[in-house]
Amino acid sequence: MSELARLRWLCRRGMKELDVVLSTYLDGYYEAASDDEQRQFRMLLEMPDPDLYRLLLGRGQADDAETRRLVEFLRGMSIVQ
Repeated sequence: MSELARLRWLCRRGMKELDVVLSTYLDGYYEAASDDEQRQFRMLLEMPDPDLYRLLLGRGQADDAETRRLVEFLRGMSIVQ
């Protein structure tokens, strides 16, 4: 399984809203992202759905600045605001 196929599978979550946001980023932005941003995205994919959803809704904040920037980007490109 290729890395993109594996990530696509990981973007399939228990919440449709997360599926849409994560898949949109993967399809439109991931390959052009820096190595650090790609690493941050892969780390986000390891988070439990409720925690990730809370971040995307702005009801929580990531511990580090890099992750906060990526979450803000995801929030800006999504309808989950």
